[in-house]
Amino acid sequence: MQQTLPNTAFEVRLASRPQGWPTPENFDYVEAPVGRPGPGQLLVRNEVMSVDPYMRGRMNAGKSYVPPFEVGKALEGAAVGEVVASGSENFEVGQKVVHPLGWREYALVDADKARAVSPDLAPLPAYLGVLGMIGLTAYVGLFDIAAFTPRDTVFVSGAAGAVGSLVGQMAKLRGAPRVIGSAGSAEKVRYLVEDLGFDAAFNYKDGPVMEQLKAAAPDGIDVYFDNVGGDHLEAAIEVLNNNGRIAGCGAIAQYNASEPPAAPRNLFQVVTKRLGMKGFIVSDSMHRMPDFLHEVGTWLRDGRLRESQTVVDGLRHAPDAFLGMLKGENIGKMLVTI
Repeated sequence: MQQTLPNTAFEVRLASRPQGWPTPENFDYVEAPVGRPGPGQLLVRNEVMSVDPYMRGRMNAGKSYVPPFEVGKALEGAAVGEVVASGSENFEVGQKVVHPLGWREYALVDADKARAVSPDLAPLPAYLGVLGMIGLTAYVGLFDIAAFTPRDTVFVSGAAGAVGSLVGQMAKLRGAPRVIGSAGSAEKVRYLVEDLGFDAAFNYKDGPVMEQLKAAAPDGIDVYFDNVGGDHLEAAIEVLNNNGRIAGCGAIAQYNASEPPAAPRNLFQVVTKRLGMKGFIVSDSMHRMPDFLHEVGTWLRDGRLRESQTVVDGLRHAPDAFLGMLKGENIGKMLVTI
């Protein structure tokens, strides 16, 4: 049955570009017209949206791997919702879809940017986390970019976050003899070891990262999955064994910095240790989605892989969720219900 569609709905816009750490003043909560889908388009009523570290980079002007957010326009990000009007023969009203236009109640989406998902196979929020781009990032970064083998000792920074918490578990499920994580609180350290099965974890606020990592990895590490950069990357380079590999996923320690980072200062060890270091953007690896969904979906159904979520209720609070995520207030995936 055709739904009655609203003429206006709320969205969150970029009010101004932040200098250093973003503040609530960088966001606007605005009522805007709701469009109707033309040929090849969908109108989606969003139900859940994601906030992610990469969004901080899009708040800046300048060229990057993805266009910057525009001041005065709605922000963007992964969301899942229900098709309420369709101009595409490939989607029906009532279907649930994942798409890239979050930060708004209703999204007018090009159908080729949407992917149908089933709430019968997994809860909808999972498609923004463990079964979505977050999970694919962990999977591709660990297994393809870092070329993980079951002999490898793995260190993950930002290990209690959405990606890091999955990387550590995936490494253990593929046979890693030792997995180490860093996090920003005693509760997160406990969560990593007791709930997710990490072999060791440390609070980077308790002392120098390098000293804590050396203590946790007396025989060195073979793979470093980098979500943080800065002193964590420097420490990992120091502790990596010869022929170790680094998957460069993020550098959240410097996203809000106004000065260049002081570390790493030991990059020449990339040469002397014959290290491999490669950055990656997960959208380059969409061809891996079927393999990822098969293996990770099996782990999830069997209860061998866990995903934690921190959920904030209400689109008006999406900026608070985003700022909290940047400050490390979440455990696992940070989501906003709309």
